[in-house]
Amino acid sequence: MKAVEEQIISTEYSELMQKSYIDYAMSVIIARALPDVRDGLKPVQRRTLYDMYELGIRYDRPYRKCARIVGDTMGKYHPHGDSSIYEALVVMSQDFKKGQTLVDGHGNFGSIEGDGAAAMRYTEARLEKITQEVYLADLDKDVVDFGPNFDETEKEPLVLPVRIPNLLVNGADGIAVGMATSIPPHNLCEVAEAVKAYMKNSDITVEQLMKYIKGPDFPTGGIVVNKDELLQIYETGAGKIKLRGRVETEKGKGGKTNLVVTEIPYTMVGANIGKFLNDVATLVETKKAPDITDISNQSSKEGIRIVLELKKGADVENLTNMLYKKTRLEDTFGVNMLAVADGRPETLSLKQVIEHHVDFQFEVCTRKHQNLLARELERREVQEGLIKAVDVIDLIIEILRGSKSQQQVKDCLTMGVTEGIKFKTKASEKKAKNLMFTQRQAQAILDMRLAKLIGLELEALMKEHQETLKKISLYEDILNNYDSMARVIEKDLDQIKKEYGRPRRTSIENAQEIVFEEKKIEEMDVVFLMDRFGYAKLIDMGVYERNKEAAHGDYKYVFICKNTDKICIFTDQGQMHTVKALDVPLCRLRDKGTPIDNLCNYSSAQEELVYIGSLESVKQSHLLFVTSKGMAKQVDGMEFDVAKRTVAATKLTEGDRVVLVQPADAMEYLVLQSRQGYFLRFLKEEIPEKKKTAIGVRAMRLGQEDEIAHAYLLESRMEYAIDHGSKKLVLNKLKLSKRDGKGTKVRG
Repeated sequence: MKAVEEQIISTEYSELMQKSYIDYAMSVIIARALPDVRDGLKPVQRRTLYDMYELGIRYDRPYRKCARIVGDTMGKYHPHGDSSIYEALVVMSQDFKKGQTLVDGHGNFGSIEGDGAAAMRYTEARLEKITQEVYLADLDKDVVDFGPNFDETEKEPLVLPVRIPNLLVNGADGIAVGMATSIPPHNLCEVAEAVKAYMKNSDITVEQLMKYIKGPDFPTGGIVVNKDELLQIYETGAGKIKLRGRVETEKGKGGKTNLVVTEIPYTMVGANIGKFLNDVATLVETKKAPDITDISNQSSKEGIRIVLELKKGADVENLTNMLYKKTRLEDTFGVNMLAVADGRPETLSLKQVIEHHVDFQFEVCTRKHQNLLARELERREVQEGLIKAVDVIDLIIEILRGSKSQQQVKDCLTMGVTEGIKFKTKASEKKAKNLMFTQRQAQAILDMRLAKLIGLELEALMKEHQETLKKISLYEDILNNYDSMARVIEKDLDQIKKEYGRPRRTSIENAQEIVFEEKKIEEMDVVFLMDRFGYAKLIDMGVYERNKEAAHGDYKYVFICKNTDKICIFTDQGQMHTVKALDVPLCRLRDKGTPIDNLCNYSSAQEELVYIGSLESVKQSHLLFVTSKGMAKQVDGMEFDVAKRTVAATKLTEGDRVVLVQPADAMEYLVLQSRQGYFLRFLKEEIPEKKKTAIGVRAMRLGQEDEIAHAYLLESRMEYAIDHGSKKLVLNKLKLSKRDGKGTKVRG
């Protein structure tokens, strides 16, 4: 056996990567993420609907388990995992996401508030009536092309023969590679009228089309407030739609007023409803909306109903404006009308979407009527053969009785071949030689039952023939005349609109920009308290003055600050976390407070608090930093006036940690104590000022395995003693040395 010669092909790596990436990107764009402009469906949606059609799960038949549908779709057409198929199935059944639901779900299919659907083994589904009659009808009439599935064992439609512009009616969203699509849903009746207008005048402009399509029509209702910007969005296929929820006022108990949210922006569907409730609660807690006394979500299957109970005499207009400004009750919907058109992704204008749809409809209609015409022509041929056969039925019976096989009969009927057939008379044989039926007619004659010769049956055959001739004439007219075909499509649209259309739910208007004047917070002194367990709170100055001794006795950290200030938390990991004083609850002295971990990014489980103080006091001083490896520096407090909630307060080497952070301006000496019992006292001014990003200078030379355990800043006039072993050690009396010394060993 001859060995195969080895062949090495040299390829530029960058070219290979580029080609592979482009192939991958196009595969994701075309075969997974983007909808086709013709049927407005992504491949997973198309395959799921077609599979349900193939399984016979029609709207007038029993529901079937979703697990069966998902498994069948995955096995036959969509080999990308069951979760993506089930998710597509669920979304197609949710009336709060789709302008027109395509799947009739039975069971828990999720909620508008973001609850997920039950597992596919529990839920059931079937096709909606509109899906069967508008999306999947005529698949048996060769109206669309079919292609092989992934393993070439089945055929699947490359596009569904959808008779409405589904891309507009249901919208679309999808993330591909380097591009994304986001198309809002529209009103079926308006879209149908726009299609009819385009068919009457193909030179119609987007502005003229917008006389029919006013704008998006979201299933959640709401208000589109930038009407004047819609024209540009529909002309370019991209832009931002401003949405607002609908807020109404109701009379509450005791002459009070309630604000009721009855419709939400489409972008709030899901977890954002819960976030809205949390945002309102935060506004109340932070005293920005003190007029709101209670929030309740009374939403049900009937619709959204979020009730905000207000105090008597509350400023309703200002509160409504606050909700629009401070929560997602006013939001933007980013439009990017990207779809696959002619096999490639393209951003389309409103007119282009309708243009592609109409072209597709004419193609589908042409193929449908060509198929119907071919069927009627076959029927006419057979009918004419049978009518002609009735006139010579005695001769045909004679041929049948005198023949030895069906083929002999067929040859005689189609070509007049009489050899081998016994005739009663020569005249009959002569007549038989003149027979000229077609093959199809001959087969129909052979299949004909004697009952067809009854007078009434003959009459019915003649009547049926007349109907066939009328249909042929009609189909030929439709195929040969643009206006006739357009009328058929229009009639279809009118029928669909009549049966499935619904009134518009979203209002389109030009609303003024919301003006909300936030009440200025009255600045005042408060006292910050935090116990050893990390529970923090603020108390009034009056309460503090009356309970000063108890406050300092029970709490680890106590300092005065402004309610408009920030609290700075320095940790042993070199981080500084900030929290607004307004976020710290203002409580009574005996109230527990809130864990500081819940108010900022500080985590007591991962880092240790070294110093806490108000930003104002930090800015007015120099902070002295000392680390366990003996590094030290002074930092101007102004460097810590930052917008971020967490910043690096100092730079640390690997394995190092901060031991001391303290305002140093009023201090004169620094005392360092090592684990092995060495003490070093020197003047604070020997520590240079550095940036917060610097490591600092060495303050003490440490022995092997030794580290700084404690650091103390001392005033010159004040005596400071610590417990060291079994005796008291007065730090002020330690020998005064220089920075970067080894220190003196002190026995405890």
